[in-house]
Amino acid sequence: MSGFRLRDYTPRGLYARLAALVALPVVAIFAFFSLYYYQEHISDVNEKLSQSIAREVGLIVDICAAPDHSQQREVLVENQLGLRFDCAYENAMGWPENSRQNFGYSKVLRGQLASVTRHPVEVRTVQTGRVLDFRIEAGTDTVRVLIDRKRALAANTHFTIVWVLFGALIMLGLAFAFLRNQVRSILRLTEAAKAFGRGRDVPGFRPSGATEIRDAARAVTDMRARLMAFTDQRTAMLAGVSHDLRTPITRLKLQLAMMEQTEEITGARTDLDDMSKMLDEYLAFASGEEGERAEALRLDHITRTVAERIDGARVIEANEISVTVRRMALTRTLTNLMANGVGYGTRCEVRLIKGPRMAEILLDDDGPGIPADQREDAFRPFHRLDDARSQNVAGTGLGLTLARDFARAHGGDIRLEDSPLGGLRVRLRLPY
Repeated sequence: MSGFRLRDYTPRGLYARLAALVALPVVAIFAFFSLYYYQEHISDVNEKLSQSIAREVGLIVDICAAPDHSQQREVLVENQLGLRFDCAYENAMGWPENSRQNFGYSKVLRGQLASVTRHPVEVRTVQTGRVLDFRIEAGTDTVRVLIDRKRALAANTHFTIVWVLFGALIMLGLAFAFLRNQVRSILRLTEAAKAFGRGRDVPGFRPSGATEIRDAARAVTDMRARLMAFTDQRTAMLAGVSHDLRTPITRLKLQLAMMEQTEEITGARTDLDDMSKMLDEYLAFASGEEGERAEALRLDHITRTVAERIDGARVIEANEISVTVRRMALTRTLTNLMANGVGYGTRCEVRLIKGPRMAEILLDDDGPGIPADQREDAFRPFHRLDDARSQNVAGTGLGLTLARDFARAHGGDIRLEDSPLGGLRVRLRLPY
C-alpha cells in the first residue's frame, strides 16, 4: 500500500495550485481573526457592557424594594438618577407583538442580572430590536426600564468582519487576475511548443509574461529555428545525393533495356527498381515531410481512397472524422501499413473508430504476426525481423518507423497488438 502523498490531494493544474496557495492562507488567517475577534474581544466587551447595565438595573431594584420608597420612586421616574434610560411604573403590562426573548448575548445579560439581584427581572427586545425592555416586579407594581441596546451590546461589530472580508476578497481577486495572466502566458507557450513539435506554425506568437517565461519562450523559438535550419540542410543534402544517384540508376536502366532480356538482365532491372524505391524511402525518412503544411482532412475519405488502391485491403468500418494532418504523410503512412498487411498476409481489414479525443485506425492482417517481445524493435530504423514476418519480403525496414514518426509528430501514437484474424493488429491513433 502506497504511503501518503500530498500531490494526490492537491489540484493538478498550475493555475489551480497557485490559486490554492494564495487562497488557503488568506482564508485561514481570516477564519482565525474572526474566531479570535468574536470569542475574545467582542465577548469581553459585551460582558462588560452587560455588567454595567445589570448594576444600573440592580440599583433600580434596590430603590423599588425599599420599605419607604415612594419618594425614591418619584425621583427615579422624574430624573432617572442621572442614568441614561427611561423608567416608568405600569400595571399589568403586556409585551408588544414584535418583542423577542432571545437575542445576541441574551444569556450573558441575564447572567449578570441574576448576579446583582434576586428579584425577578425579565428582558426582551422591542422596537425591531433597537431597545431593551426590562420588566422588574416590585410588589404589586411593575417597573419598566427602556435602554438603548447599543449601551448593553456591541451590536454593530460584525461590520468590522464584513469590511475585513471585503478587503480579503479584493486582494484575492487581484491575486487571481495576476496569476491568470501569468498562467495564460505559460499556456500560450505550451500550445506553441506543441504546434512547433507537430510541424505547425503559430502566427503572431510573441513571448509574454514574467521574465522567466519570456526567456523560456525565446529558447523554444530559437530551438525551433535551429531545428528547422538543420532539417532543411539535411533534406537538401539528401535530395542532392538522391538526385545524383538517380542519374546513374536511370542510365543503367536504359542500358539494360537495350540489352537482350535474359534472366540475369531481368534480375538486374528488378534490383535497380528496388534501389529506386529505397532511395525514395530514405529521402522520406530523412525529410520527415517537413515541406508540407498540415490541413483539415476527412480521415475516412483518405482511408477509403488508399484502401481502394491496394489489392487485399478492405475498409470494414469508417466513422466520419476530420483531422488536421499532412496529406502526403498520411497517405504514405496508410499505404505502407496496408501494403505491409497484405504483403505479410492475404488480406488487411481496416476499421476507423472515433474515440473520446482520438481517432483510431485499426489495421488487421492474417499473417504470421510479430512476437510481443519484438514489437518495439520493429519500430527501429532499418531493422529487419528474423522470423517469418520478414521472409521473402522486400523493403528497407522503414515502414513502421515512418508511421510512428508521422503519428507522434501529429500528437498521436502507434501500437502493435494481436489481431483477431490471427496476425498483427496496427493501432494508429490521431487527435481530432
